[in-house]
Amino acid sequence: MKRALKGKWITASFCLGLLLVATISAASYRNAKRLINNAIHLHRGNEMLQILSGVSITLAHTEFRRTDDLLLSSLSELKVYETTIQGLTPQLIRLNRSRPYSDRQQQYLDALDRLIRQREALFQQLIVQRQSGQTNTSAITKLVVQVKQNQSGIRQTITALRINEEDFLKSQTEYFQTGFENRMLLELVGTLSTFMLLFGIYGLASYQKRKRQQAEAQQQALAQVTALSELKLQFLSMVSHEFRTPLSHILGSSQLLAETLKPLVEPAKLKNLYRIQASAKLVTQLLNDVLTLARADAGKLEYNPSQIEIQSFCLNLIEDFQLSNESQQVIKFSRQGDRTHAWMDARLMYSVLSNLLSNAIKYSPPSSTITFTLITASEAIAFQIKDEGIGIDKDDLAALYNPFIRGKNAQKASGTGLGLALVKKCLDLHQGQITVESDVGVGTIFTVTVPQGNDL
Repeated sequence: MKRALKGKWITASFCLGLLLVATISAASYRNAKRLINNAIHLHRGNEMLQILSGVSITLAHTEFRRTDDLLLSSLSELKVYETTIQGLTPQLIRLNRSRPYSDRQQQYLDALDRLIRQREALFQQLIVQRQSGQTNTSAITKLVVQVKQNQSGIRQTITALRINEEDFLKSQTEYFQTGFENRMLLELVGTLSTFMLLFGIYGLASYQKRKRQQAEAQQQALAQVTALSELKLQFLSMVSHEFRTPLSHILGSSQLLAETLKPLVEPAKLKNLYRIQASAKLVTQLLNDVLTLARADAGKLEYNPSQIEIQSFCLNLIEDFQLSNESQQVIKFSRQGDRTHAWMDARLMYSVLSNLLSNAIKYSPPSSTITFTLITASEAIAFQIKDEGIGIDKDDLAALYNPFIRGKNAQKASGTGLGLALVKKCLDLHQGQITVESDVGVGTIFTVTVPQGNDL
């Protein structure tokens, strides 16, 4: 689940990186288009200023030829004026070909074209007056006044057009500079962001690869442990089988010999036979415990729960211990709750409770009382075993359920240290819990809780 989630994070990060790169590229492209358009405007603006400079030079040339003396100018001289004015036509055409960037600029261009056409028409009228041979001083004077007014209008229009164009070029230059700086900043941010995203994706991919390698290593280690557990289980099964046969012969022969000699020999003289029986039972129990732990470690411990009558189960267990209890401790049974049946594995739960009762008997003084309490409820069944024995030191509680570990104050009593480890393994299959309360020299209380459904 975590691996799939991390894989989705890598895919999402990669898609986010692509989206960021695409967004920055689109923004950079739009900025580049604006800069290109801005450069075109600058080029056209410079071209227009050059044309306006040419027009200004041409008009200045005509003014230099003493336009004030038009009344006295000869016909040939007027034709030179006319030719000079007509030379402005190509420059006007070039101005009109330039795309105006505003309506105001177009108005200036239209006004300039109109004024120059008017100036050409006025000189044409002067030439016609000269060619007619009639000297109408008032008409010529009126035309000269119109020429001067026209000249002043042209100068003002060119000046306004030049100022307008220079302002436009200034704004375009500032915009170009700002756009270029923004483009540099955008590309820098885009490069850094892309690098960080790629680095993050690489980090996630490396982390996922490392985790996958660790998981594979853990799986290999688990496979090795499982194989080792299988091998250990096979070995212990073989050893247990080989030991059970002679042990059963020893136990059966000693029991048969004790029954045969019991009427003929005093009970004190049968003590060694009873020791043989006890030792054979102890070794058999040790083999059973070791084999059960090996099965649990290999995951081969069978768990077959069924519905059992819980009070009868507890009373039968207590009866088995009372028959074999040589110390004669009193086992007192009590019950709380009205539930009659429980869902559990009878064989495993018998092992759990028998180990706890055996420890209570082993570590309690003779003729003491051991309390066995059954607590039933709808959600769980609890078994509580309380003794008045030597207790457990607090330093030993952390390793209480580890195999072959015994308490410091329990070394004098016989035992293997496997009982509580078996209890924990069996309870884990039931998803149950075990708790302990103990004071050294006072006693110990073990409480086993097994969860239940509400349908029993």
